[in-house]
Amino acid sequence: MTALGRRAFMAATAASIAAPTAGAKECPAAGMDWITMSLEDRNLAYNNVEHVGPENARKKTEGWAAASKTLREQRPKYLDLAYGNGERNKWDLYPANDPKAPCFVHIHGGYWQRGSKEIFACLSEGPLARGWSAALCGYTLAPEATLTQITNELKSAFDWLNTKAGEHGIQGPIIITGWSAGGHLTSFILDHPKVAAGLAISGVFDLGALRDSPHVNDKVKLSEEEIQKLSPMRRPIVNKPLGIAYGTGELPAMIASSRDYHAYRSQGHVPGDLIPIANTNHFTILDELRQPNSTLTRAVIAMAEYQTA
Repeated sequence: MTALGRRAFMAATAASIAAPTAGAKECPAAGMDWITMSLEDRNLAYNNVEHVGPENARKKTEGWAAASKTLREQRPKYLDLAYGNGERNKWDLYPANDPKAPCFVHIHGGYWQRGSKEIFACLSEGPLARGWSAALCGYTLAPEATLTQITNELKSAFDWLNTKAGEHGIQGPIIITGWSAGGHLTSFILDHPKVAAGLAISGVFDLGALRDSPHVNDKVKLSEEEIQKLSPMRRPIVNKPLGIAYGTGELPAMIASSRDYHAYRSQGHVPGDLIPIANTNHFTILDELRQPNSTLTRAVIAMAEYQTA
């Protein structure tokens, strides 16, 4: 492996790994009694925009959008390739010079109701600088789509990638990443045969608590069946490498979500490190992917090396 190395990750994070849990739990963090909390407190427990401040979130998002616009203008050859009939059912592909180079795939966040591949293209800057290919896919947003439809679209998207990527100069292993809602979708799609490994960043892995978060569920409208079937904490453990990253400045419930999911996967003795990124919040953690030698970019590189070991 690279200087990052699996051992280095394990040594750096061992002290912060939560003990394995017996199963899914909906109380998001120690000291937070989900049963007695007010609806307002439950809503704020997962409201990342309010936590960092709406103005800070807006500026960060606008910065990503501007940088992504530049990248897309520089690499216009394989944009908006349709994998389905929906308006957002499209891929942007950025093939490397070497067709067999690994491919960084990013699934955007926004609590399944905001965001787009166009805004987050700049997150591929780090892997592209390391000689990788990159790809970003879109999906229909809530409330137009249910989470069941969104996950089905993701399956179709990766079926398309499995069939068509080689025609566009991408033949290497697929390493998926995703942020926030995209972190959830990363863990969901990990079992797709096209996917070699993944990195879930600041995700929510048990959807049960989001029933009580109006800023999410007013549009997503999670059903009980979706909570049971689509929560990674309630699904079978996938035996593929999956790193799980979070910012140490995130909301306690978000940190607990990543730690609990890593502990849950650890029960199955499957590969993948817990990666706390110091001094970052739910938004600033993504700046890491734009740098070729950052902790998160090196974690992505390590995921490719995991699956070839």
